[in-house]
Amino acid sequence: MMVGGDICNKLWVVLGLRKLSGGFSGNIGHDPHIMYTLSAIQVLALFDKIDVLDIDKISNYIVGLQNEDGSFSGDMWGEVDTRFSYIAISSLALLRQLDKIDMEKAVQYILSCKNVDGGFGCTPGAESHAGQIFCCVGALAITGSLHHVDKDLLGWWLCERQVKSGGLNGRPEKLPDDRENGGISDRPEDAVDVFHTYFGVAGLSLLEYPGLIPIDPAYALPVNVVNRIIFKK
Repeated sequence: MMVGGDICNKLWVVLGLRKLSGGFSGNIGHDPHIMYTLSAIQVLALFDKIDVLDIDKISNYIVGLQNEDGSFSGDMWGEVDTRFSYIAISSLALLRQLDKIDMEKAVQYILSCKNVDGGFGCTPGAESHAGQIFCCVGALAITGSLHHVDKDLLGWWLCERQVKSGGLNGRPEKLPDDRENGGISDRPEDAVDVFHTYFGVAGLSLLEYPGLIPIDPAYALPVNVVNRIIFKK
């Protein structure tokens, strides 16, 4: 358990990655990226410290990454991916600034990435992948647009991701990975890392594993944190 000084040190590390643009980088000397910006917001949300942020500056940085078709770029170099749509929507929701983007276009772009199998890809026409599905369904949930999802068709596609070992893969004919099945390393006998540990613990929480606090599946944050920020409970 972290004590006061440890928390302050962690927060200063995060805040030290702020850039003049309003975004955050992944490390010292790196360029800002929307992905690391959400990570910074999430860390501060966990410790109830969002108020230390320049919310207008950060939200304007994110808004500036929305493209004419409603998609979002990850950074100034212009790569487009539905992951970035989710990240933008989740970030702005946590900052209570969702009204700053063109929500209708953002939702329509995500829907343009839906496939005939019920899943979603990273761009229109790209194959369905569980990671992209999480991002797209999460973004649609946050924006109140889940009615656009064919739940039965998508649910069947996701069920088919389970392999004989009990794990789940991200797409057909691939090996299982704990980002989809709730493990701690990516696969049995592989090395444990923080990245997969997060997904493992989150997966176990969603499966109501004893001793874990509930996690909100749309925001990938503890329910009590989401309730405090989004619903003011």
